Amino acid sequence: MYVCSCHAVTEQRVREEIDRGAATPRQVARGCRAGTDCGSCVRRIQALLGQHGARPCPTPRLAARLGLAAAPGGPGDGTAEAA
Repeated sequence: MYVCSCHAVTEQRVREEIDRGAATPRQVARGCRAGTDCGSCVRRIQALLGQHGARPCPTPRLAARLGLAAAPGGPGDGTAEAA
């Protein structure tokens, strides 16, 4: 799946940069140019960084929108009370 359409950077390529030590979107960009043109992929890059523990996704809400974590108070986040 493409993360950055401007530079044809795949999710796998971003993961490779993270595995090489990239811990911020800027560091990912230095390695593969993702996020250096229109910027629409930066949130997805942040989410991938958060998935790998390199840097948390900016907000739990964004993580939930991207399907990476449960929304606060939602099913599966451990804070909702049992009925």
